[in-house]
Amino acid sequence: MKAVGIDIEEISRFENKTLEKDLKFLHRIFTKNEIEYCFKYKNPSSHLAVRFCAKEAAVKALCNLKNKKISLNKIEILNRENGVPCLKILDDEFKDLNFQISLSHEKSKAIAIVIIV
Repeated sequence: MKAVGIDIEEISRFENKTLEKDLKFLHRIFTKNEIEYCFKYKNPSSHLAVRFCAKEAAVKALCNLKNKKISLNKIEILNRENGVPCLKILDDEFKDLNFQISLSHEKSKAIAIVIIV
């Protein structure tokens, strides 16, 4: 293991977010693919919150490893076809890094851990 980051958030931070009134806010944090994925669900708040956690955890891990920050919308969290989440950095400076991530959410909280291996 090279570095690790973890984050936990209240899902309520993302409740009542809509594409119509919050798109500018959403694009500051999420990629187009993430927004499309989350808003295909009736209640996107838990999906947004857990991806936000993963991004924050990735930022912490990258800061621990390289002492550099990266914009949240340059980190993409998607699910592979088998449902396993994956993390992709949309910045060539970090392209050679490999990540392992774990996401979880329940009624009111979301949590994510990111390990750079």
